[in-house]
Amino acid sequence: MFIALALIPALAWGSVGLISGKLGGTPIQQTLGMTAGAVLFGIFTIVVYQPALTGRVWISGLLSGLFWAVGQSQQFTSMKAIGISKTVPISTGLQLAGNALAGVLLFHEWKTTHMITVGTIAVVVLIAGAAITSLRDRAASAMGATDTQHNDVSTGIRAIIFSTLGYVMYTIIVNYANVDAKAVVFPQAIGMFVGAIIFALYKKSAKDITKPVSYKNVLTGLVWGVGNLFMFISIPHVGLAISYSLAQSGIVISTFGSIWFLGEKKTNKEMVYVVIGSVLVIVGSVLLGMLK
Repeated sequence: MFIALALIPALAWGSVGLISGKLGGTPIQQTLGMTAGAVLFGIFTIVVYQPALTGRVWISGLLSGLFWAVGQSQQFTSMKAIGISKTVPISTGLQLAGNALAGVLLFHEWKTTHMITVGTIAVVVLIAGAAITSLRDRAASAMGATDTQHNDVSTGIRAIIFSTLGYVMYTIIVNYANVDAKAVVFPQAIGMFVGAIIFALYKKSAKDITKPVSYKNVLTGLVWGVGNLFMFISIPHVGLAISYSLAQSGIVISTFGSIWFLGEKKTNKEMVYVVIGSVLVIVGSVLLGMLK
């Protein structure tokens, strides 16, 4: 049952890039709208579950949300620079490695030799799958037959590094604090929204807060909020390493969706890479699911 709950974030988060890509806007506008939607979802959890908002919950939630804002804003930046179908696989692989290491080294989630062996193989397979989906057809690139709208590689890679650091800290903080998943959602959303505003002010784009496209991206935040809630609900039952890794299997949705629905170009060879990589991601997710 809890494995099924851990897969809900994959569906929700796998759709985030597609929804934001369809709605449009700058990375700042997308982050602002998304965090506003997360706040609305956080209010919903307060009304429905009425959790105890202790000082520990507020501190861990706010810090986690601030780190998330760094992660998401930088991921949107990378999506603009190198495309969703390249950003998501690379980002996913790095996040999986970071959270798996945190789960094993900091929280000692894999206690037996069998769990360590199978878990390590699963994470390696997941990372390999994520990397393969992002491979490019060099011959086609040289001839200009691939996507030329998303080719700012240096900006994209730099943004992915900062994004990964933000995302990894966002999960580690909440897991370390060991707080109620339903209680932390609202403080976390506040931290996310504050972080997004700080990011907008830093980029001197405060005017983006009032743009209509920012409001449209609230939908992205609501979808993300569903995935966020179920991931933290599943962590106490299946562990950070497994829960986060399963959540990231949404890479399959975002990668194929960006190609089919958003028109990101792929050559036949690159599509082969995408299919092979996606299969490996699914295999890795199944292996992790078998650990619990």
